[in-house]
Amino acid sequence: MTHNQEITPKFHPEITPPLEELEAQERRLVFRQFTHDDAWALGSLLVELARERQAPVAIDIHRAGQQLFHAALPGSAPDNDAWIARKRRVVERYGSASYLVGARCRAKGTTFEESSRLDPDEYAAHGGSFPITVEGVGVIGAVTVSGLPQLQDHRFVVEALEQFLEL
Repeated sequence: MTHNQEITPKFHPEITPPLEELEAQERRLVFRQFTHDDAWALGSLLVELARERQAPVAIDIHRAGQQLFHAALPGSAPDNDAWIARKRRVVERYGSASYLVGARCRAKGTTFEESSRLDPDEYAAHGGSFPITVEGVGVIGAVTVSGLPQLQDHRFVVEALEQFLEL
């Protein structure tokens, strides 16, 4: 190997999935009900998956303004809790996944910050917060992960919801 050869592979950022795919996830990942026990079980599943992958994440589940689950795994930091709050507020305000809200803005050639005019210290349309939607009721809360790149945070939550809902 010569001195100038790279030893590590180049980073290739992931491409945003089509809006239709992101919207289909929301239509598919719907609960019949969502109880305190469901929050504990879903949160525990997320922790188990994160530990298997040694993912340095914080995990949060809120329902109707109440925190029902929170865990911070090794490698996570207080900043992850701040990101969780900002991403969760986007879900609460728009009723859609934080990643989808940001992707819709990008598809229109703008940014969430420009189009929403909301305080970026309070709202972040970055991936990782997904609405908890109950059949016949609507969005009642959010499950949020922070600590990975935003698309990976989003996909991690979606994967856990698919397992939890057995889809």
